[in-house]
This record gives sequence, C-alpha cells and structure tokens, in this order.
Amino acid sequence: MAKQGQIPHQGLEGLTAAARDAADAGPGGKALPPVHLWNPPFCGDLDMRIAGDGTWFYMGTPIGRPALVRLFSTILKREDGKHFLVTPVEKVGIRVDDAPFLAVEMLKDSDSQGRLLRFRTNVDDWVACDAAHRLRFTAAADGGLTPYVHVRADLWAKVTRAIYYDLVDMGEERVVDGRPMFGVASSGEFFAMADAEQVRAAL
Repeated sequence: MAKQGQIPHQGLEGLTAAARDAADAGPGGKALPPVHLWNPPFCGDLDMRIAGDGTWFYMGTPIGRPALVRLFSTILKREDGKHFLVTPVEKVGIRVDDAPFLAVEMLKDSDSQGRLLRFRTNVDDWVACDAAHRLRFTAAADGGLTPYVHVRADLWAKVTRAIYYDLVDMGEERVVDGRPMFGVASSGEFFAMADAEQVRAAL
C-alpha cells in the first residue's frame, strides 16, 4: 500500500476492482456501500477530477463509461471539505471543481405534505427534496443564483440552469423570520432563494 502522500500504485484498474468489492459490501450487494462507516488509511491523491459539468476525468481524459462513473460515485465521501474515494482498506483523494453530482431532471410529485420535487442526478440517483435533502441557493459569478440539492452525507448535486428556471417559475413568497422571501416549497419545507423585494425589483 502506498504511503501517505503518494499516489496509490494500483491505478484505475485496481481502484475499479476495489470499488466493485466495496459495492458488494452494500446490503444485499445492491444498496449503496456504507462508506460512512469506513475509516481506512489515506493512501495519497489520485489524478481524478470531477468537472463543474459533472464529467469525471482520469489523468486528464474523460471517463467515457457511465457504469464506471456510477461505480465510483457509490464510494465517494467528503471529509473536511475534501472529496475521497473510499473502500474498507484505503482512501484516495480526488479533485472536485464544484459539486460532485449534477441534478439533470426534476419531477413534480406529491406526498402527505403536498408538492414533492424529485431530482435525478447524472449518475441516476433519485433524490426526494425534503427536510433531509434540502435545496440551497448560492450567489453565482454572473450575479444570479446557483441551486444545489443535498444527495447524501455531505455530497451535493448542482442543479442545471434549465431546472433552476423551472424552480423560479414555481416560486412563491413567504415570510421567513419576519422577512418576505422568495423560494420554492417541497414536502412541506420552504427553501428560500432570495429576498422577495430584490426579486420583485429584478422582474
């Protein structure tokens, strides 16, 4: 095993095999592996990057196999602001430009609380937007807002611009902590986007 700070010697092939073994460690071999329970030694950084558009790169080359990207996504973990691929026996660091996932589809459904928004990520995870999987909005470089939806643990998906516009279209005003806010509701929760007066002024 590589010493701390060194690149793991097994490369992509060995990591793929380890990821498959880790995936089999999930309940029934089908559910997501319990990476939150694993705390293996750090084995160095891997030349792997997740770009802002959700594309995964290895040594500067896009990983063109969706099944492989999906596999790696199941062993992804975030600790202290950094992202890692984790198996029961090793942990390697990777770079993430923005969020590790991209929310590429949204469905409007309903539950006992009313409207329920469900998001599909670029690795085909479905996330129901509720108190445990919240929407957050951050200021974008162009002066607008960038929405993110919580997927699991400390991992988030950036919502595509097209879906963001759909969220704005279904937005409404509510008073939050004494202030009128503009936002969107899902599963009985209200996720504020911005100050309502600022939104009105921009229209």
